[in-house]
Amino acid sequence: MLYESIYIPSDKPSKEELLQAEHLQKYHQNWGRTGDMALIAVNQQGQAVGAVWYRLFNESEKGYGFVSPDIPELGIAIVEGERGKGLGKQLLIEIIKEAKRAGYIGLSLSVDLKNTGAIRLYHQLGFEDKETEGTSKTMLCLF
Repeated sequence: MLYESIYIPSDKPSKEELLQAEHLQKYHQNWGRTGDMALIAVNQQGQAVGAVWYRLFNESEKGYGFVSPDIPELGIAIVEGERGKGLGKQLLIEIIKEAKRAGYIGLSLSVDLKNTGAIRLYHQLGFEDKETEGTSKTMLCLF
């Protein structure tokens, strides 16, 4: 799902190549540490069709959507055949509830500027533009 979450509109590298890239390893290495949370959506055949997760980062190991060491960074992925059906919105609503229950004050994320559908959805759910750098923007939702 991490691979699916990486928005590269054309010439996307292979899963193996991309997930082994040094700048992306921080998103999956040692998964399960304190502050890691994920929800996975499965279809009737038991196949994973979507996931949403968050992870804490710190000043020395910032994620692309990093805003603070006490605000987890969010990631989301929906497999291609399931996009546009409301699954992403459902997953986001549930992970926001989970983050609130866990006592966090908000969630942050990074999104490609060309991913306008995702940006629209994030705005609907209370995320606000924080900062734009290069081809992506950081968004923040405070509870």
